[in-house]
Amino acid sequence: MSKDIRVKKGLDLKLKGEADKNIVAAPQSSIYAIKPADFHAMVPKLLLKEGAIVKAGEPIFYSKYDEKVKFAAPVSGTITEILRGAKRRILEVRISPNTSNEAVHHENMDLATASADQVRDLLLESGCWPFIIQRPYSVIANSGDTPKSIFISAYATAPLAGDPEVYLADKMGDFQAGITALSKLTSGKVHLSVGKGSSLQGVENAEVHTVTGPHPAGNVGVQIHKLDPINMGERVWTVGPEDVATIGHLFLTGEFKPERTVALVGTDAKESDRKYYNTIVGAQVNSIIGTVDTDHTRIISGDVLTGDRLSNDQFLNYYHNTLTLIPEGNEYAFFGWMPFTRNNVPSNAGTSFSKLLGGKRTVDTNLNGEERALVVTGEMEEMLPMDIYPLQLIKACMAGNIEQMENLGIYEVAPEDFALIDFTNTSKLEAQEVIRLGLDLMITEVG
Repeated sequence: MSKDIRVKKGLDLKLKGEADKNIVAAPQSSIYAIKPADFHAMVPKLLLKEGAIVKAGEPIFYSKYDEKVKFAAPVSGTITEILRGAKRRILEVRISPNTSNEAVHHENMDLATASADQVRDLLLESGCWPFIIQRPYSVIANSGDTPKSIFISAYATAPLAGDPEVYLADKMGDFQAGITALSKLTSGKVHLSVGKGSSLQGVENAEVHTVTGPHPAGNVGVQIHKLDPINMGERVWTVGPEDVATIGHLFLTGEFKPERTVALVGTDAKESDRKYYNTIVGAQVNSIIGTVDTDHTRIISGDVLTGDRLSNDQFLNYYHNTLTLIPEGNEYAFFGWMPFTRNNVPSNAGTSFSKLLGGKRTVDTNLNGEERALVVTGEMEEMLPMDIYPLQLIKACMAGNIEQMENLGIYEVAPEDFALIDFTNTSKLEAQEVIRLGLDLMITEVG
């Protein structure tokens, strides 16, 4: 029986620059890239060299720590460059596409009769496995684990985030097949969270939950906490909505086709360009936005709270469905500390006129202050709708106290769950970074 989720704590940032709900085909990118940095705590081992000709879906590297997990080429073409950093660390594998559009074809599988092992093997061989993220730690799932449940959030509450209802409208057959395939992999349930009146209410082989409330109600971590909390030693998997459709397409056609529908949003994006763009995982951002003056505009892969900063010639994050353009915060207001000088800035502070006036606001990258000492104010607890003490957990992570981190709920959280705390806390603490470092310590010490 489904259980509705009602969230009261949190904050909806009402920003200008949302995308029209029209999907257009983005121009083909002149080059695509798979970035190992998009897959946290994964060390790549190359299978191919520069100059190799690849088909879409052909593995190009695998994980050093889990050799069954393979990462496939999103398009057919030639590996033109393997970009390396310090100590020969692989930063990007770049592929120049060709016109043949050849793809690796896997044997079609009848999901009605397929076993869990058959489903698992196809996901691993095809390159679809990296779409499956494990909690705790928010890393790619171990290929040998069986999760107690699987969560899919089709309710987006992050500022200006792409709406899953839009980009799944023409992929319902693939989405349903993906749900069915994932249901074979867990001993428990597949939980699908949607908004009120969602077109996904009738999905089979999943328990559908209606979610209401402000951000971070759409975060899968909040939904796990409300429905099936994680205890020590347990594993829960999460998959993005469009990635579920990609998995379903694999089982229906035998081909790995990692489409990515990207919402172009933000006040620095031209109003006529704010649409949903259908592209391929790993596309270069300039194939969507052209060339942007990055001295005055910040390009963000993802939303304004959790996204990655990019330049014109860099590539979309493997998992993101949003591309945000906002002004750089390099202009400062005279007496900017006074409430009436920053009326247009979104804020949760009671001293801010913008909170009283309401309406949608323009946001830039200015922090409006510098890092300060941590003060017990209770404001963090208002931004995290979990039975967790966020300030104490942050302090435990900073101290590296593993026992306290476990007792305070480190297994239940991911950095994105602390994004609003980043935005609202008066100490200007980088809470997401602190939590990520705490999770990395747990991976190293506990595993």
